Amino acid sequence: MNRRDLIRASAALGLSTVAGRVWAAPRADARLLVVFLRGAYDAANVVIPTGSEFYYHARPNLAVARPDPADPKAASALDVDWSLHPALRDTILPLYAKGQAAFVPFAGTDDLTRSHFETQDTIELGQTIGGSRDYNSGFMARLAAELTRVRPIAFTDQMPLIFRGGDAVPNINIAGVGKPGIDDRQAKLIAAMYRGTNLAGAVAEGFRVREQVYHAISDHADQADRGAVSPKGFELSARRIGRLMRETFNLGFVDVGGWDTHVNQGAGTGYLADRMGELGRGLAGFVEEIGPSWPDTVVVVLSEFGRTFRENGNRGTDHGHGSAYWVLGGGVRGGRIAGPQVRMDEAHLSQNRDCPVLTDYRSLLGGVIQRLYGLDQTSLNRVFPGGHPADLALI
Repeated sequence: MNRRDLIRASAALGLSTVAGRVWAAPRADARLLVVFLRGAYDAANVVIPTGSEFYYHARPNLAVARPDPADPKAASALDVDWSLHPALRDTILPLYAKGQAAFVPFAGTDDLTRSHFETQDTIELGQTIGGSRDYNSGFMARLAAELTRVRPIAFTDQMPLIFRGGDAVPNINIAGVGKPGIDDRQAKLIAAMYRGTNLAGAVAEGFRVREQVYHAISDHADQADRGAVSPKGFELSARRIGRLMRETFNLGFVDVGGWDTHVNQGAGTGYLADRMGELGRGLAGFVEEIGPSWPDTVVVVLSEFGRTFRENGNRGTDHGHGSAYWVLGGGVRGGRIAGPQVRMDEAHLSQNRDCPVLTDYRSLLGGVIQRLYGLDQTSLNRVFPGGHPADLALI
């Protein structure tokens, strides 16, 4: 019996309801990782509208050359209209060729503040825009509450907004894991201080996860250190994440900074290219490390917003609106540009400056989550209140 048949059968017998909810019963090996590029990456120079003459007019210094096998700085064709940045040629392009990566341009939020913090909060909360915000209710925390057999974790130094609310979720800075500074004796003393309080469970779980992650990494240190490691450490971090999600956790979040490219952004080479190379190698390392679990894993790469379609006077780009989201996975129906699209010309710019948003991020994520976990509309409404999942057939 597959998982959807099991869900339907359980619902018919009334066996899958808990406190009035119908809980999804995903396979134990179903995994979701959300990668947040904080700082608003320039999507138009990564998933590139090389079929647009206006792109080359709007970016005389920043435009990436059209596909040309003889030019290593040229973009790699995805279809007749879109191409991929050359920094991803050896890492993400092969996944696209295998049908394991899809790109959704013109994706984002209705938030037009163009404020990093405001729009990051908008995405992490996953709530409707315009109403009062509940900062203790992130959408991945709500998703975790809808699932059984879920092991969530945030690979961050501080607990991100996206996982706030609901049951306690462990968080750990995967790039800075070292030998625990508190030994077993001290940990027991601290746990005893909190015994009998409402923090006892969280304290005990925190020590347990810290020890588990430390051993998972240190026991495989030689393996993880092979190959090139980026200056920012993302390649090494991504491999660690892959190992931990293969062995222990199945719902994860990680953020990567450094995408606010107002000055000297570069084109086929330069600052953005270097960052994209690091990200691509990290994700490729994640895929390699998660190994046999890749067919049941989905990775969503997103950012708070895109950047201005025209370059600025400092050979960079400013805060924009529409972005391009990535959906990767062994079971993803990729090898395509998904979602509604328009020609990338001056007439279709949002407010005469940005890429428009044609696919709402809550709809995109809702559709992915619905396909991955088999959630019904009632459950999805609790994850994204007032949202409407878009079935882009990505899974």
